[in-house]
Amino acid sequence: MNIKFRDVSSGIVEARAIIEMAPGILINEITILKKDGEIKIELPQKSFRGKDERMHYLSIITFENENKETIWKMEIKEEYFKWRKNHGKVLVYES
Repeated sequence: MNIKFRDVSSGIVEARAIIEMAPGILINEITILKKDGEIKIELPQKSFRGKDERMHYLSIITFENENKETIWKMEIKEEYFKWRKNHGKVLVYES
């Protein structure tokens, strides 16, 4: 699994990941969040407003069971920590 990260400096979003699943097949917008001091992985979702005027969310990536999803997110998190070790966070302040 080939993962590329890019920094995002807005709110709780730490970075976004692009994962190459197979040669030429990429998944975009996997979000690395920092909530309550902990790094979490958020997978992309499709959202739409239904006829009942409520918002509905569909997962774009599905897993055969919860264990596979947890392991996959852990692999992404490990790769993120390796990447972050080599690419420190750059903070820009305006005066």
